[in-house]
Amino acid sequence: MAKAKFQFNPKTLSFERIDNTIKHKFGSFISHLLSGVLVGLAFFIVFALFIDSPQEKELKSANAELEAQYKLLSSQLDQIQDVLTDIEQRDDQLYRSVVQAEPVAANLRRLNHSQRRYNDIRQKTNSEIAAITSAQLDDIKRQLYIQSVSFDEVVNLVRNKEDMLLSIPGIQPVMNKDLRRMASGFGMRIDPIYKTPKFHAGMDFSGDTGTEIYATGKGVIDFKGWMQGYGNTVIIDHGYGYKTLYGHLNGFVKTLRVGSKVSRGDVIAYMGNTGKSTGPHLHYEVHYRDKVTDPRNFYYMDLSPEQYDEMIQITSNNGNVYD
Repeated sequence: MAKAKFQFNPKTLSFERIDNTIKHKFGSFISHLLSGVLVGLAFFIVFALFIDSPQEKELKSANAELEAQYKLLSSQLDQIQDVLTDIEQRDDQLYRSVVQAEPVAANLRRLNHSQRRYNDIRQKTNSEIAAITSAQLDDIKRQLYIQSVSFDEVVNLVRNKEDMLLSIPGIQPVMNKDLRRMASGFGMRIDPIYKTPKFHAGMDFSGDTGTEIYATGKGVIDFKGWMQGYGNTVIIDHGYGYKTLYGHLNGFVKTLRVGSKVSRGDVIAYMGNTGKSTGPHLHYEVHYRDKVTDPRNFYYMDLSPEQYDEMIQITSNNGNVYD
């Protein structure tokens, strides 16, 4: 049995017994050990939550730099997109308009993208910016391709501009320098037979039976024969979306056949009074992409500005409608 030990306590001025048993020592050791472990664990939690390791600091720095680069790239892509949008608008409203081409369909310029690829990027990078930037880049690549194809088409049309200028209707279909043969213009008119308002889809030129009728542009005879309401009729396909119709004819040039090629100024037929008509005249129509359009817009090679203004005044009133 271990010998008891005492220690003088100056506060109580007495000797106090010191427990020096193995059990006491073990208990004291365990108590100090647990205290140390708890303190160490507390320090570990504090360091883990609030203090980054060198590796974590390096990763955070790299991630911040990467996001900054993505933001800068996204900003630059926005600027590129603005420039590309401006080019697209110029292409549709200016370049393609000059060469008489339809604007590029909006559904080709703006396609809906599948988000699957971008979702994968989010999962890999954990960054919304990375996904948006990738989507922007894909959009711009596709738009550039569409725009490149459009410019190629415009270039080809420009190369064929001379042929197009020869083909688009550009003169009056009768000899009419003094403008006295213009009877009625394009728009709502009073029907001469039924006396009711009716849309007049062309322009009437008065004259004597047998007056020569001219092709107003280069093209191919698309129709020659009798047409309900129009009587003897010729239709010329000029290409580039344009067709012209010549109605109420007295007869045709003998050599004229469907498929025959004609040039601007060629005589194709003679003025008459066939079909639904109240007197000798030519009913002349211009069609663009299967829609009737005002023939007054297609005399640019035949009239001076002063004559054009006079023509507008003559054909803006009801006039003398023959059909």
